[in-house]
Amino acid sequence: QMQLMEFGGGLVKPGGSLTLSCTASGFSLKTYTVAWFRQAPGKEREGVMNIDDSGNWVHYEDFAKHRFTISRDDAKTTVYLQMSELQVEDTAVYYCTVPRDEYTRPSLEEKEYHLWGLGTKVTVSS
Repeated sequence: QMQLMEFGGGLVKPGGSLTLSCTASGFSLKTYTVAWFRQAPGKEREGVMNIDDSGNWVHYEDFAKHRFTISRDDAKTTVYLQMSELQVEDTAVYYCTVPRDEYTRPSLEEKEYHLWGLGTKVTVSS
């Protein structure tokens, strides 16, 4: 069974940092673009960043620029979302996701993605 799993959420103070991890079971992440989305309380899920299979192509939403970094490990079995200068507004459940097809570069539109993890909760609060 194909599954995605997110790790690393927690409580962090404003201005702090946190790194989330995404791994897969039942398949390999190596050939997929991987995206991070988030859903804040009472809001719709929104895209954050994605990275293609090569690790050389990255796309991000404006709010993530300069504060968030997405990367893959050398074996391409884990995708990370490094978040810094966290703000209260970053409080959300963060999800990793992949599209249906390998070797594609979908945009950060929810409809482009097929398989989702259960999410990891990030709370930014003093």
